Amino acid sequence: MSTLTFSLVQTNLHWENKAANLSMLQQKIFSIKERSEIVVLPEMFSTGFSMKPEVFAEEMGGPTTEWMAETAKQKRVVLAGSIMAKDGDDFYNRLVWMLPNGQYGYYDKRHRFAYAGEDEHYTSGNKRLISSVKGWRIHLQVCYDLRFPVWARQQSNDEQPEYDVLLYVANWPERRNHAWKTLLQARAIENQCYVVAVNRVGNDGNDIYHSGDSMVVDPLGNILSTKAHDEDILTVTLEKEKLDEIRRKFPFWKDADSFKITYE
Repeated sequence: MSTLTFSLVQTNLHWENKAANLSMLQQKIFSIKERSEIVVLPEMFSTGFSMKPEVFAEEMGGPTTEWMAETAKQKRVVLAGSIMAKDGDDFYNRLVWMLPNGQYGYYDKRHRFAYAGEDEHYTSGNKRLISSVKGWRIHLQVCYDLRFPVWARQQSNDEQPEYDVLLYVANWPERRNHAWKTLLQARAIENQCYVVAVNRVGNDGNDIYHSGDSMVVDPLGNILSTKAHDEDILTVTLEKEKLDEIRRKFPFWKDADSFKITYE
């Protein structure tokens, strides 16, 4: 329970081509030699950041989540990444948290990127999801959520902070990567947690370039691992003892403002 290892798959994506993406990701995931507990894929890993859910969205139990279940089982990891999901008459940008035994949880992206028209095609999520692995608590978020600190903010009590790791999956363009890198460090510092963030690289179908800059940040804001521009897999082991030591030495979380999030 003292360590937790993540592998972040920073990759280019085939635009709106599920079969090609799943085949490519399969090879990358099974190429990981280090022992990882959690493998993280970018936002909308099977399609790219497309505004065509009417064409590409699937219900839970569809081909993409079945692929996730089989891959997680064979590799014996938790597999995380977001997909276009259909739920009733609504579409969601849904981060799926797939366990090796086929059980899963999911988080629907709260903040839709209106600048790209995401709000016109997808429904906003209205609940947070904090998962647990080996006693670590992991708060799941998607891309644009990063700009809204209240949604990520620890809701601590007098005994302990709410979570240990803040996880982001993204398709964040290179032209705004200064904000990406700065906010990831800010979220780690203000929440006294590790931040794990994976982003794609390359040009998407709208000819928007992504530089990756996937990153792992410690609770003091120090960058433990990052990579720009190139396809790569970043494997990083987090230490619970280091996290606990920082929180004991600098118990700023105990002085945080209490608040409650309400939903429209």
